[in-house]
Amino acid sequence: MTSKNPEQTNDSQSPDGMSRRTFLDGALWVGGIAVVASVAYPIAKYLVPPEQTEPDPTTVNVGKVEDFAPNTGIIFKMGRKPGLLICTSQKEFRAFYATCTHLDCTVQFRADMGLIWCACHNGRYDLNGINVAGPPPRPLTPLRVNVAEGQVFVSREDA
Repeated sequence: MTSKNPEQTNDSQSPDGMSRRTFLDGALWVGGIAVVASVAYPIAKYLVPPEQTEPDPTTVNVGKVEDFAPNTGIIFKMGRKPGLLICTSQKEFRAFYATCTHLDCTVQFRADMGLIWCACHNGRYDLNGINVAGPPPRPLTPLRVNVAEGQVFVSREDA
């Protein structure tokens, strides 16, 4: 019988106490996980459909002129954002994006106050969209209003 010398084992230890076998086992696990991840990620991206974006229209037909009573306002959809159309007491139309410039809350027309109001933090805008009270830092973004053949059309200013 031969006796084994404890210094002649296959699991020789490095000065920091880790054996080669332990290091190789860890390296193989990390490599295996990397291979599985590199195959699984493209498959998952293929199976999950991309988010559909709706087109951002330049002009929207909001309705007929006779549908709007003086001193009223409605919220309508302008692409991905809400819009606000106001019919003043003189039957003039004004439109803005209906998102508050403070935290993007939806604003509304308040006929009793005679202004545009944000309910979240009591932000107030005059009928020209200028911020007059509360935390909003800048005016509302205006939209262009055109009346043609008895219909009210709202379009972006840059269109």
